[in-house]
Amino acid sequence: MIDNSEVERILEILENMQDEELAVELLGEFNRSSSELGKLLLNLDKTLSHDEWKTLCNQASVRLDAVIKKIDQT
Repeated sequence: MIDNSEVERILEILENMQDEELAVELLGEFNRSSSELGKLLLNLDKTLSHDEWKTLCNQASVRLDAVIKKIDQT
């Protein structure tokens, strides 16, 4: 999970991007990825075993990290 200062940093980068379409696209990716991880961390799906939950959390975290890296490199 990322903290508020990291979210603020990401949003600042996106707000200052010259290419507004790309910024909107990246913001959408960021929102989807962080939402997915957040839902998993809250463990809203009680049908998952602990191992399944942990695997899905790790995968979601990797996807979120990739989006953050893409934003940082833009």
